[in-house]
Amino acid sequence: MKSILLLLLIPLRTNCFSLITFDVDGTLVKGSGQAAAESAHARAFSHAISTVLNNSQPVASVAEALPRQLYHGSTDGLILLRLAKATLGMDSKDSFAKLEEMFACMYEFMSDMDEEEIAAHITPLPGVMDHLGTLATMKDQVMCGLVTGNVEGIARKKMKAVGIYDTRALSPPCATQRQWVGSEQYGFLGGFGSDFCSGDIDSLERNHLDRGEQIAIATNRCRNILNKDGNNMQQPLTRVVHVGDAPADVLAAKWFSERQYEEHKNSKNTNDKICVGCVAVATGSYSAQELRDLAGEPISGVWEPVILEEGMGDPGFLKACGIL
Repeated sequence: MKSILLLLLIPLRTNCFSLITFDVDGTLVKGSGQAAAESAHARAFSHAISTVLNNSQPVASVAEALPRQLYHGSTDGLILLRLAKATLGMDSKDSFAKLEEMFACMYEFMSDMDEEEIAAHITPLPGVMDHLGTLATMKDQVMCGLVTGNVEGIARKKMKAVGIYDTRALSPPCATQRQWVGSEQYGFLGGFGSDFCSGDIDSLERNHLDRGEQIAIATNRCRNILNKDGNNMQQPLTRVVHVGDAPADVLAAKWFSERQYEEHKNSKNTNDKICVGCVAVATGSYSAQELRDLAGEPISGVWEPVILEEGMGDPGFLKACGIL
């Protein structure tokens, strides 16, 4: 009932442009029971630590070495630094200096795999493919991208392997995004774990604060595309909606809404106001009530969260995003 009430608070919008960003794991795809330890992405962490920091000697997996709260909803950068400390006792200041090398190593590890191996243990969640197919037809009013802790090149590999890229819902990348040799032909808009890492592994708040920075990066990239000379979509970006399943997703979007509100108050540009929405989907490891408690009360035009128990399988998903 509360979700329905929140939906009713969201006014229908016309003549505006929206950005919808998606988390990946637990939001677009679900993993099997072995995913945390045996998926290609999970194995890439141990491979990178072993190769870059431990003279190719094996190290424990993320699921073996870290408590769940240190990796679920976190970013690849923070996970790598935490894994290096847990398995090798390495101070994060030392491992941080090797972070870019480890990102590249993770990507190269997965680049040697075929799509079947990359897609093993993960599959799109109910409603994802249908709703993305609909969003692909709405490019005159919405851009779609990812905001994920994944290394950008790995996100590309995963989205291609499970068929999500082929829906054509994900918008083309901004010119400033990295090339990631071997996956240039299926790049897309977003903010990724390889774009920002604070390096602070001691505060659990960084799980959502780092992700909030990724929402800001994706938003700026969207604006750059919209403002590009010759682009036929010259309307301002007025709404950003993040879709995710973890507390870090909700808290990141909420933090970003607060930052946007403060920046707009201090700005002379009346066209830069952005309403931030969040569609929290209870399709991961957290209940609808847990996500609802974190979202708090909506503030019309500033912070508009909606919680969907069935995630993107809910027929009202697009309305929850505020685009219908």
